[in-house]
Amino acid sequence: MVAYAVSPPNPSYLDIVGSDEKFPVRRIYCIGKNYLAHVREMEQDERDPPVIFMKPADALVRNGGEIPYPVFTKNFHYECELVVAMKSGGYNISVGDASKHIFGYAVGLDMTRRDHQAGVLEKGLPWEVTKSFDQSAPVGPITPVDQTGIMTTGHVKLQVNGETKQDDDISLLIWKIDEIITKLSEQHALMPGDIIMTGTPAGVGAVVSGDVLDCSVDGLEPMQVRIGATAT
Repeated sequence: MVAYAVSPPNPSYLDIVGSDEKFPVRRIYCIGKNYLAHVREMEQDERDPPVIFMKPADALVRNGGEIPYPVFTKNFHYECELVVAMKSGGYNISVGDASKHIFGYAVGLDMTRRDHQAGVLEKGLPWEVTKSFDQSAPVGPITPVDQTGIMTTGHVKLQVNGETKQDDDISLLIWKIDEIITKLSEQHALMPGDIIMTGTPAGVGAVVSGDVLDCSVDGLEPMQVRIGATAT
């Protein structure tokens, strides 16, 4: 048995639809600029490949949770997207083999400190300050792939206080799910427990304390989170 000098962190995990088992989360990979309308909305180059970045596993917030309004921002944005959970992986996975490594799917939010993003992009700095902060990765329960089949279509929808803000279809991803897995595996050895946020459609916007966010993807368990008081 390992003797730790300080208390080890609690493991990060997600619920699984129809099971008492939990899905352990190792890494959270995120794909930016992956819907054409969102690329145009952010006034970015349509020809660029999607940006790859990561969030820490302990940034997860499970369904029904509350997200404190974060420190160090006055422009806190939602980005709803399809999440892919991996059961296996490796380096240099081919497009043809990519779907064999998928455990299941969920809906998630890439929460963003938008007021810091422009400066980070302009200066070519890392994205952590704008993307990888505490409780920036709400993700709903995972639906296993044997219940959904391989997903290539399905509406991604987000409502804030009952008003629809985002509504698009994953068939319109610029880089498809198999291609995302292949591209990631060129740079990282994908492993069981990795999850991938596949990119958000147009309609991103700011939220404030008290707002309720309802997120869904056709065929998957929906997720609801609330924005709480400012973090202290």
